[in-house]
Amino acid sequence: MLPVWRYRCKITVMTKILIVEDEQAIAEMYQIKLERENYQVKLAANGLEGLELCQRWKPDLVLLDLMMPTMSGPQMLQKMRATDWGKDTPVVIISNLGIERSDVDLEKYKVSAYIVKALYTPKQLVDEVRKALKKSG
Repeated sequence: MLPVWRYRCKITVMTKILIVEDEQAIAEMYQIKLERENYQVKLAANGLEGLELCQRWKPDLVLLDLMMPTMSGPQMLQKMRATDWGKDTPVVIISNLGIERSDVDLEKYKVSAYIVKALYTPKQLVDEVRKALKKSG
């Protein structure tokens, strides 16, 4: 009888994060940091691109800027939450607007966290991403 070799494969499913940010340098900085933490990351430059990519790719979490061309963050968030595929996806707002100046109803749209970009390091952003993912299950 010939020996039977069994191979054990470890299948790693990477958490998918979509960054919707019109400032390319900021988006790429976050992308690099998150990829170094073993997240799979895609970028969108505005809310319309973000919404289309969300629908196709089904990210586990969205980092969403508020002020963008074509479609703003609040518009994207409203449209995303109105769909079956986007109603429960964790969203972390990333903006340079202070939370008091934001017109997004954070509770209504189930925003996991609100980050003022100028006040957070990329490492702190990763920590907030981890918290939001943990909270969502």
